[in-house]
Amino acid sequence: MEKLSHEELKRYSRHLVLPGFGVNNQNKLKTGSVLVVGAGGLGCPALLYLAAGGVGTIGIVDDDVIDLSNLQRQILYTIDDIGKPKAIQAKEKLLKLNPNVNFVVHKTFINRENALTILEGYDVIIDGTDNFPTRYLLNDACVLLNKPLVYGAILKYEGQLSVFNYEISSQSYSANYRDLFPNPPAPGTTPNCEEIGVIGVLPGIIGTMQANEAIKILTGSTDVLYNSLLLYDSTTGTTEKVSIPNRNSRESIKELIDYEYFCGEKTNQALEMKEISVQELQALKENNVKFQLIDVREPYEYETGNIGAINIPMSEIPHQLDSISTDCQVIFHCKSGNRSAKMIQWVEKNHGHANLYNLTGGIKAWVEEIDDSIEID
Repeated sequence: MEKLSHEELKRYSRHLVLPGFGVNNQNKLKTGSVLVVGAGGLGCPALLYLAAGGVGTIGIVDDDVIDLSNLQRQILYTIDDIGKPKAIQAKEKLLKLNPNVNFVVHKTFINRENALTILEGYDVIIDGTDNFPTRYLLNDACVLLNKPLVYGAILKYEGQLSVFNYEISSQSYSANYRDLFPNPPAPGTTPNCEEIGVIGVLPGIIGTMQANEAIKILTGSTDVLYNSLLLYDSTTGTTEKVSIPNRNSRESIKELIDYEYFCGEKTNQALEMKEISVQELQALKENNVKFQLIDVREPYEYETGNIGAINIPMSEIPHQLDSISTDCQVIFHCKSGNRSAKMIQWVEKNHGHANLYNLTGGIKAWVEEIDDSIEID
C-alpha cells in the first residue's frame, strides 16, 4: 500500500489520532474512489468533505451551469461562477482545498447509454440528483455493477438518507431503491425543490451525511446505514429510522430501461399532446373566445408576473380537478412549457380530459413575443 506523504500525515493528523481510524483507514481513503452524481445542493457538501477527508479519486457528474438561485444552498460556488459549468467550477474549487485528490469531471447528463461506463470505475456512488428517472437509473446501474449507492433526498424542511445495494456478505446485498419505492409517483404529484422550495442548510446536512456513509464504506465500517431509511426533520432537529422491506427487487433488474417513460415523464401521449402558440392565445383573448387558462407555477412565481390565468400549482392539480373546465378549451402553462406538459399528460392519462392544450414555450415565450412588460422569475 502506498505510504502517506509527510504533507498528508500533517493534513490528515486529526484522522490519524482518531481511535479506530488511523493510518490504515486513511490509506483506504487514499486508494478509494467515489463518484458524486450531481454537483448541486447535496453534491457540494459531499464533495467538500470527501475532498477534505482525502478520498483519492473523486468523480463529478453534472452538465448544468450555475444560476443565482443555486447560491442559497450550493456552497461551492460564488456570484463570480454564475453561468459557468458546475462540474468544472467544482473541480477548480476543490483542487484549492486538496490538490492531492484526483478529480475526474464528467460534464454530461447521465443516462442509460453512459451510466454503466461512468459508474464502473468507482468504488462508491453518491446520488445527489433531484429527479426520479435518474434515481431509478443510478439504482439499477449500481445493482448491475454491484456498487453501493449512497442515497440522499431533500424537500422543504425534510431529508432522507440510506445506503442501497451494500454488500453485506459475499454476493449478499442490502435493499435497493426499488425495495423502498417499487413504483415512481405520478408525474406532477411530487413537486421538486424548484417548485416548492428547500431550506438552504438542509442539503448541507444530508450531503455531509452522504459523505460520511461513503467514508464508512471505503474504510470497512460495520455501521453502514443499509436496510434502513433515515428521516431528518430540520424544523425539530429530530431523526427517525424506518426499515426498508425486502421485496427481492434485485432479481428483476436485468438491464437499464427508458426511465423517463417508466416514471411517466415521457409517454406515447407526449407525441399527441395538443399545443397552442402564444400568438394563438393572444387571438383567443382578442376575439373573446371562451377558454380557460391555468398557470401551474408556484404562487410566488405567479405573483411576480402572470398573464391572467387562474393559478393552480402542480401539486394542487390532483386535488382541484373539479376546477378544470370540461366544456371549453383549457390551456395549461408554466414558465417554459415543461411542467404544464407533465400535468397535461397526467390529467389525460388518469382522468380522460380531451380538451387540454399546452402553451408552447410557456409564459417565457409570451414575454419574449407578446408582452415584455411582464416580469417572470
